[in-house]
Amino acid sequence: MYQVNENYLKLPGSYLFSNIGKKVRAYKNANPEKEVISLGIGDVTQPLVPAIIKALHSAVDEMAVAETFRGYAPDLGYEFLRNAIAENDYKQRGCQIAADEIFISDGAKCDSGNIQEIFAKDNTIAVCDPVYPVYVDTNVMAGRTGTYDAKTEQWSDVVYMPCTAANGFAPELPKGKIPDIIYLCFPNNPTGATITKAQLQEWVDFANKNGAVIIYDAAYEAYISEADVPHSIYECEGARTCAIELRSFSKNAGFTGVRLGFTVIPKELKRGETALHALWARRHGTKYNGAPYIVQRAGEAVYSPEGKVQLKEQVGYYMQNAKTIKDGLSAAGYTVFGGVNAPYIWLQTPDKMTSWEFFDFLLEKGNIVGTPGSGFGPSGEGYFRLTAFGTHENTLKAIERIKAL
Repeated sequence: MYQVNENYLKLPGSYLFSNIGKKVRAYKNANPEKEVISLGIGDVTQPLVPAIIKALHSAVDEMAVAETFRGYAPDLGYEFLRNAIAENDYKQRGCQIAADEIFISDGAKCDSGNIQEIFAKDNTIAVCDPVYPVYVDTNVMAGRTGTYDAKTEQWSDVVYMPCTAANGFAPELPKGKIPDIIYLCFPNNPTGATITKAQLQEWVDFANKNGAVIIYDAAYEAYISEADVPHSIYECEGARTCAIELRSFSKNAGFTGVRLGFTVIPKELKRGETALHALWARRHGTKYNGAPYIVQRAGEAVYSPEGKVQLKEQVGYYMQNAKTIKDGLSAAGYTVFGGVNAPYIWLQTPDKMTSWEFFDFLLEKGNIVGTPGSGFGPSGEGYFRLTAFGTHENTLKAIERIKAL
């Protein structure tokens, strides 16, 4: 008789955003006359820019002609896209990343969940708290996290690095148990916090000293506006021997429904004589058939002169929303963080409400959807996340509703 993977049964409840979706659908069904504005899930609302649409149409036309038709993509991704990424995202920032160290995928969420497969089960992971849920949940599925304590909402074998207002929502180097795998996300989801290049260098030095690997999620780097905030971990000396970087086209180019991302693994990153690059290449080639040619051509257009100008404007549109939310909430008396180098606003819940109590309050009294901070980990309790990815019209409307509560 077959058996199931019982690690899945250890997961408490549903995925955070599935829970939110169920609550919102139930409210809408019970109140069909209400206009609900979502500032919850980090999904974009603006259409793909003209340069990307043009590339998509051109690639579709190619697929209709025998001479230019494409079948399976190369394992790592098409060279034209990997070259564009290497040149624009790395070489122009002084990072020595080669095209063949870049693996094209259908998004950073999948990569952040799948990357743990190349590591042994007995590795100890460290995560920021609060944290993007996928990092922890996929390690639970792999049987790497131990047992769950419902009271503390923590796993016994996970090293939690609290990110609170007291430390500027930036994790401190672990002082007790030394982790083997360290997950970092900057600009941060959900807090919107960033760290300086000097702070990130400390993490690189720590990882190299202790034989750890950093999985660095840079999905929001396009939203960085301040000078001393690194766009890539490879801006730090020594990162090639200790860091894997994840990137996404979802938020910088609006590909949430198109799906495209990539992972960078330098060839110097090794455990003994085993190169992690080779392990991920084997996993990638075995389990993945590649992002579509049409989508990869669209990704190439992101780096075209027209694409860069158009996407800078689009990022600016969302960051104007972020400023509107942050300024509006501050004026209404809320304690607010983020919203400067990231499209997320992290606010303290009022009147000592729990984060889910505030979720219900906003939904029922203001018809606004956000994300409870506790869904990102125990240190997220008492906080709430709003996104800047709505339309500007709805963002203004939502802030006026909140001010009126």
